[in-house]
Amino acid sequence: MSAFTDGFLWGGATSDFQYEGGFNEGGKGLSTHDFETDGSLERPRMISLKLADGSRGEVPTRESFPDGAEAEIYDDVYYPSHKAVDFYHHYKEDIALMGEMGFGVFRFSICWSRIFPTGDELKPNEEGLKFYDDVITELEKYNIQPLITICHDELPDYLAKKYDGWSSRHVIDCYVRYATTLLERYKGRCRLWLTFNEINAVNGYAQIGTHKQDEQTVYQAKHHMFLASAITVKIAHQIDPDNMMGTMYALSQMYPATCAPEDVMACYIKRRNNLWFSDVMARGYYPNYTDEFFRERNVKLVKEPEDDKILREGPLDMVTFSYYRSMTVSKDTKLTWAMGLLGGDQNPYLESTNWGWPIDPIGLRYTLNELYDRYQKPLFVVENGLGEIDIMKEDGTVEDDYRIRYLAQHFEEMKKAVNIDKVPLLGYTMWGSTDLVSLSTGEMKKRYGFVYVDLDDKGNGTGIRSRKKSFEWMKKVCHTNGEDLSF
Repeated sequence: MSAFTDGFLWGGATSDFQYEGGFNEGGKGLSTHDFETDGSLERPRMISLKLADGSRGEVPTRESFPDGAEAEIYDDVYYPSHKAVDFYHHYKEDIALMGEMGFGVFRFSICWSRIFPTGDELKPNEEGLKFYDDVITELEKYNIQPLITICHDELPDYLAKKYDGWSSRHVIDCYVRYATTLLERYKGRCRLWLTFNEINAVNGYAQIGTHKQDEQTVYQAKHHMFLASAITVKIAHQIDPDNMMGTMYALSQMYPATCAPEDVMACYIKRRNNLWFSDVMARGYYPNYTDEFFRERNVKLVKEPEDDKILREGPLDMVTFSYYRSMTVSKDTKLTWAMGLLGGDQNPYLESTNWGWPIDPIGLRYTLNELYDRYQKPLFVVENGLGEIDIMKEDGTVEDDYRIRYLAQHFEEMKKAVNIDKVPLLGYTMWGSTDLVSLSTGEMKKRYGFVYVDLDDKGNGTGIRSRKKSFEWMKKVCHTNGEDLSF
């Protein structure tokens, strides 16, 4: 089959709190993820707390705080975001490796608290902006476009502690000021933007800054995020009409467990309940069926009179998403959040990773068609990849054939979506072009990248970067625009 369309963008994706480090450098303020501990497949990540009585405590990242508790950092606890893999000091080296592979795009997030340390300032931190100036300058040396996530599952901790995060409309104004600062600063240097990451999946203190995680609080917070995004999209087009604005969604695919009509309908409704977030942001309004969605959950959104108008005036230009897995759904399935992703029932026809994520390349093609049929807007796969345990041999090589096979299979299905189904796909950024800290577990041993980073689960190691076998394979993919996927 022929290559992808001319101008197709190949690249990688990261987030600041999993990749950047430098948490107390360059005038950066505390971010909500800075309180999140490491974990494992067996042990969940936690937010460390100072309880109302002054004693220490902790709570799983998606659960409510005890009354009067606040997030706290302790010297004897390891927090992966503080160091991550130190892109802050290695950005030139990492970007050079991206250039060597032939990347045309690099998706990264800007740390809000590096630009506005508390989030409430009226003027930004120039030292923080200068760091990202330098990152973009380095990308330009290799003709790599930046794809910037304005807010990747975090906010300045001050906004969480003082205003209860996104539960407050005040945070909308703080976000818009921050986003406008970036859009003006990088006008003409960046035209691909994401307002939020996986907005349909975020909750918990680290991600939305709310102390309580009941459904009323969470969905009210997300309503405020919808408004912040719509306002920002409108401003972005005023600043530069060439800006392409998106928001990223976590879109694990769903299949009916059987052809029983009850299972088919249950799957349809559960999928719709996952897609209404992109409905609101890509179309500019809440679909009618969300009335029932909120009624079932006893959620009563508090709206201001102008809110519907704001949403209508700020629809997205493109629909961008992550795709890692699929699941089956029956009338009895209880969807749960596990390992950072929405999960249902296992599919007996699919193999799974060591972390229990089913591998389903055809599901990616299915999702691409589903989204284009629904929205008729350009699409961008901004996260996909395989987290596995990579072993470095004594000679310094990493034989990650399993990653090559995984990517080749997914790229082949993407190619079918583009060439057969005529889906307008702008590009693909693999999660973790360089190894980084796993979001779901806070580990390093769950590796994603084409580049191996010598650090263990506690941040010990040299930090030296080494090319994996998949690095050379991806170089071939980039230079042939996906025509040669052989392995």
